[in-house]
Amino acid sequence: MDKIKYLFLLVLFTASLISSIILSFTPTSIICDINKGCEVVHYSLYNYTFGIQNSHYGIAAFALMIFLTLSHLKKPNKNKRILIYSGIVIGSIIAARFLYIQQFILGAYCKYCIVIDLSMLTALIIILTWRK
Repeated sequence: MDKIKYLFLLVLFTASLISSIILSFTPTSIICDINKGCEVVHYSLYNYTFGIQNSHYGIAAFALMIFLTLSHLKKPNKNKRILIYSGIVIGSIIAARFLYIQQFILGAYCKYCIVIDLSMLTALIIILTWRK
């Protein structure tokens, strides 16, 4: 049963990685509907941390989470589980912040950002509620 939990997490991390790649390398004119506010989010100063686009951090973070999860599925151990859970908790805090920014500061939404943020919050719910 524990294996199913990690497979669910793997799906969520993969969806987030794909969304991060799309945000990083696809022109906004292709991925954003001008009337939906995606460009507002994409071109806001909140889209960058230390001068680097947040989606680039997402690529690295989700690739690492996928690697850790696959490794844990193959050979489970406590340290990998702690790293996966820590990544989810940190990612969920960041996701909640970005959802707050989209809702209350920008008043605009990026559908790919929402996929990432909701995936992280869903992963948090999974690790908090899914027990052996």
